[in-house]
Amino acid sequence: MPKYRDELDAVLRALADPTRRAVVERLAKSPAVVSELAAPFSMALPSLMQHLRVLENARLVTSQKHGRVRTMSLRPGALDVLHRWLGEQRTPAEHQADRLGIHMTCTTPKET
Repeated sequence: MPKYRDELDAVLRALADPTRRAVVERLAKSPAVVSELAAPFSMALPSLMQHLRVLENARLVTSQKHGRVRTMSLRPGALDVLHRWLGEQRTPAEHQADRLGIHMTCTTPKET
């Protein structure tokens, strides 16, 4: 369990910054080169590289370098730890409502 908590803490810290969230949102669409990621932000490239390092350290993104071009990608399953934690925070009442909804869907007579 400690590894899970450490991973969750790293992901939450990384996503606390709006620039890093925007980068993750962009990378969710497709991999991108660093210069493409930097375009929408009014900051120096070294500053963006610091943000990318935080995302890499949190294991949210990966990078590959081909010559002078660095391509960033969202790591598959990177947000699973966050999804798992959010699922654990659901109240018993929410779980009961989910079960009721499933029951109603399965038992409601269909119109013919």
